[in-house]
Amino acid sequence: MSSTNRHSGRRSAAVTGAGGGLGRDIALGLAAKGYLVFGTAMSTAEVQDLKDASGGRVSLAVCDMTKEESVKACAHGVSDALGDSGLDILINNAGILTPGPIEVLPLDAIRREFDVNVFGALSVINAFLPALRKARGRIVQVSTWTASIPLPFNGPSGASKAAMEAFAAVYRAELKSFGVDVVVAAAGNMRTGGPAKTAAALAHVADEMTPVQRELYGSSFATFADKLNGMQSAGLESALAAKRVIELAEQVPAPSIAPVGDDAADMLRAAREMPDAEQDALRLQIVGLG
Repeated sequence: MSSTNRHSGRRSAAVTGAGGGLGRDIALGLAAKGYLVFGTAMSTAEVQDLKDASGGRVSLAVCDMTKEESVKACAHGVSDALGDSGLDILINNAGILTPGPIEVLPLDAIRREFDVNVFGALSVINAFLPALRKARGRIVQVSTWTASIPLPFNGPSGASKAAMEAFAAVYRAELKSFGVDVVVAAAGNMRTGGPAKTAAALAHVADEMTPVQRELYGSSFATFADKLNGMQSAGLESALAAKRVIELAEQVPAPSIAPVGDDAADMLRAAREMPDAEQDALRLQIVGLG
């Protein structure tokens, strides 16, 4: 990776989903380290919030990751601002969570998760690759340990993140000759503001169940919801998680995959070392159904 951004003497970074939660803390952490920071947000209010919070050092654009033209426009804006120096770091953080029993979830809801977490993430990487090649930069794909140990009632999240981990491995091979590193940051549970959104999503799924679905899944899903809310509320503080992601963005040599949080480290180890039957028992135990 280039040691400085040749255009300005400062290194540069782009962060998706920087309007709130982990992405916001990553953007502010990078700005505090002197990076030129760009990124995407969901609203003009988030754009202004980051501008104010960073003293103007973070420049976000409203971008719908599911719209390829919107992503390309955002990337072109960043590339134009950086010129020949290119982009040093892309942190692909944006994502959504769609909890619920697979039988109960509308396929359109699962499709939406893949639109954001997979196709949106792919469009971001592809749009920024010309700028990353110029700087021999680095991509950090924020993932989750549930891509390695998928949990019941959390299938779309684990599956979409696992898909992106497969794509990340392929990108790592395809981009090696250009000097572009690809790192998977497998996050554990975090206190990011996400728990409140997750709790609302869980309640919505439960409320939308038909009487038959509630009879089949209501009790076990309620147990899962309580466990998930508890895990997230007790997770790693968002600022500490962001600090770890930034460390991975700067670590030399670049790791292929690394945990963010002790629980993530434990789960990645379990995925490597535990027999399948023990993993099956573990996933039920984690959500209180063992």
